[in-house]
Amino acid sequence: MPWGIVFFETRDGKVPAEEFLDGCPVKIESRFYAVLGAVRDAPPPQFSGGGYWEAMHGEMGGFHEIRVTGPGRRQYRLFCLLDNGNLRELRERGFRQPQIAAVTGMVKKSGERFSRRDYARVKKLGGEYLATVPRRVAT
Repeated sequence: MPWGIVFFETRDGKVPAEEFLDGCPVKIESRFYAVLGAVRDAPPPQFSGGGYWEAMHGEMGGFHEIRVTGPGRRQYRLFCLLDNGNLRELRERGFRQPQIAAVTGMVKKSGERFSRRDYARVKKLGGEYLATVPRRVAT
């Protein structure tokens, strides 16, 4: 079954992943969209990643991240969830097919780590996305 791409929308109408991408340099934003398209077309379970698409582990298990290095070796990350299920489950969520849900993104300097607080924010947004049926996505 083919996959789609959606962008999570918060209760107050913000779309954190789109806001993140809009703030990226044009080349970085283009790379993110190219990787999202490649993952969707593979589809995700078969996509090898090539260093751009990685499953996260530990407390961030369930998330995937797209990793892009930009000017000055800045590390750009787009955090996504795979929203898959049987046809009934997908319909309840408002979908006709499984989705790659772009949740939010962050930037860090090369060699730095995101803090627990940073990851907690990503997890909170992801939890909000998963808790809403039908899913709240930007149109």
